[in-house]
Amino acid sequence: MLRNLLVLGMAVGALGCTKSSDRIVVYSAQDEEFAAHVFTDFEGDHRLKIAPKYDTEANKSVSLTAELEAEAPLPRCDVHWNNEILGTIRLARKGIYQPHTFPTQFPAWSRAKDGTWQAFAERARVLIVNKNRVPVGAQPTSVFDMVAPQWKGQMAMAKPLFGTTATHAACLFEVLGSEPAKQFYRQLKANDVQIVPGNKQVARGVADGTFAFGITDSDDAILEVLAGKPVVIVFPDATGHSAYPRMGTVYIPNTLAIVKGAPNLDGAKKLVDYLLLPTTEMMMAKGGGYQFPLAPAILLAQHPALKNRHQVKASEIDFEKAADLWDDSQLFLNQEFTR
Repeated sequence: MLRNLLVLGMAVGALGCTKSSDRIVVYSAQDEEFAAHVFTDFEGDHRLKIAPKYDTEANKSVSLTAELEAEAPLPRCDVHWNNEILGTIRLARKGIYQPHTFPTQFPAWSRAKDGTWQAFAERARVLIVNKNRVPVGAQPTSVFDMVAPQWKGQMAMAKPLFGTTATHAACLFEVLGSEPAKQFYRQLKANDVQIVPGNKQVARGVADGTFAFGITDSDDAILEVLAGKPVVIVFPDATGHSAYPRMGTVYIPNTLAIVKGAPNLDGAKKLVDYLLLPTTEMMMAKGGGYQFPLAPAILLAQHPALKNRHQVKASEIDFEKAADLWDDSQLFLNQEFTR
């Protein structure tokens, strides 16, 4: 009896702590160095405090996803800011989010049909190339160049079980087909791709000459360009691929969702609407991670090394189908790259 009262008391206490009307709990897989500026601006415009919880680079978006699932019976989080879309779709299917009327300035494909999430501010999966190690005429132009024999052991990739690297893999399974995608990753492993903890480590390893090139996110790559490192960014398959008509550069958007049973629902709605303002996407495009706005009305000149989905052939991905292939791709990649 005493034990039951203690458990009940802890639950009531937790509810009392999390249902504060003057703070909003955000689980964010977006880099703290970028998201914190946006949160600070929101706090300056509203009488609300943001209580963020960030993921780490090594297990980007994974631990927060697990926490959201575990906390579903008694949510602590109000808003989930994910840095990739497939995990969001999978959580939505599990009933973790609740519908919201999102702003209409975004393309139709960028929001859930049931209104549970909205995509915005995307990044590209790019090749970062060390100019001192790779002559101009020999620079790779496709992800398939990573399996070329001349690059054996000289290129890097983040561990493909987390974050955008895992999302990229599931997207390749959807665009190429499962068997061609598996063959690509088998060849990549056979070509001795160097596995590092995260995308930042890929970009930095190429920048310091440890690797000739690697595949990473555009926001990590541009920071090395801006730092004056001897690197160039290549948007892979930017003109398409003859064997795979839907193949192109892969763009992966951020997403926002309100957690079902959010302790501060009113605050959550205000924050989500604020984060989806054009000014926020502009901030993220210019100095908040150099990400690409999804709102078509936002026209701005970004760094010349960056190309948005309208400047290249963007991979034609059905993200819902890619989410269907998540378990298959993860099982395969776990077998190939963890033994």
